[in-house]
Amino acid sequence: MTGDIAVLGAGMHPWGKWGKSFVEYGTVAARAALADAGIGWRDVQSVVGADTVRGGYPGYVAGATFARALGWQGARVTSVYAACASGAQAVGAARAQILAGLADVVLVVGADSAPKGFFAPAGGDRPDDPDWLRFRVLGATNPAYFALYARRRMALHGDTQDDFAQVKVKNAAAGALNPYARYRKAVTAGDVAASAVVADPLRLLDICATSDGAAALVLSSMEYARRHGAADPVRIRAVSTVTPAFPRTVLDLPDIATDSAAAVEPPALGFRASIARAAYEEAGLGPMDLSLAEVYDLSTALELEWYEDIGLCAAGEGAKLVREGVTALGGRVPVNASGGLASFGEAVPAQAIAQVCELTWQLRGVAGARQVTGARAGITANQGLFGHGSAIVAVR
Repeated sequence: MTGDIAVLGAGMHPWGKWGKSFVEYGTVAARAALADAGIGWRDVQSVVGADTVRGGYPGYVAGATFARALGWQGARVTSVYAACASGAQAVGAARAQILAGLADVVLVVGADSAPKGFFAPAGGDRPDDPDWLRFRVLGATNPAYFALYARRRMALHGDTQDDFAQVKVKNAAAGALNPYARYRKAVTAGDVAASAVVADPLRLLDICATSDGAAALVLSSMEYARRHGAADPVRIRAVSTVTPAFPRTVLDLPDIATDSAAAVEPPALGFRASIARAAYEEAGLGPMDLSLAEVYDLSTALELEWYEDIGLCAAGEGAKLVREGVTALGGRVPVNASGGLASFGEAVPAQAIAQVCELTWQLRGVAGARQVTGARAGITANQGLFGHGSAIVAVR
């Protein structure tokens, strides 16, 4: 049995701050994906929803929420939550159902209505919740962690604030070409340097916003795709949702300590790198086979980390790729041709699905002005709190 499944349809609701329910956003994206696939809602046999825990009670049962919004028709439903990796978990659940023969056609949906400002944990006392605990013990918002990672790069590898700024410049240029992006304006390194300091050394334009938005995919078995007339669809070949391994010698959000003593040697492969490696091994390809990548740029400095973690370069060489234009549109391996979170902001349950939407459009050759020439294979890389890995390989 092949491990491939087909991407028949991809759809999105534009990112922004629209002041509406996440259900409305997700329904728009789902209908767009169905239209793109050329199938009706009644043809869908399963719905997998990526949960949002901020959208009220329906957010915890997103599969049923979207099935109800589209109109009950008997499809099985699944709801998953894995923080920022929720979308990849949803794709993984859909893929498992298809390969197990439980469904031929699955609709995957993620949507969010994000609060204003930085994310914070839900109310109540939860001393066993590391996300709640770090706010109580450290008072550390997400950007505080992003800044620690940035300082670490500066100390270990000699990265500069201008290196970080160039990531924003690159992503803003791509986002300006994407009709779904929230921010569609090119910026300069001077604009980044002139923006307010949020968490030294990172400035406002170094850090992604929180946004409303939605993304959806229609996935199917290869047999169904052929019967449907899609002889050569984009295919998902691997879904990696691995967890960390001991030791974790580098502090990772939202933890406030590592799990190893100073005497323990660092692991040969860190968590983020292990996410990508598992995807490559499952897909039977490697970094040199990539045409493009969509990575989780919570901050400009973190994007540089991902270059190294997905194997585009050795440790400490991420900034060199940006300086040489390797990861820009027109470069050898464009990264975040969509514009990334720098241009979209975070709509947590939707973002890993949105990454696959971008790969789908790029591999089909329909991405317009941001099209990567001859795109044949791409990877997404993401990471959820509490050790949720997220990487997906798609090929054409």
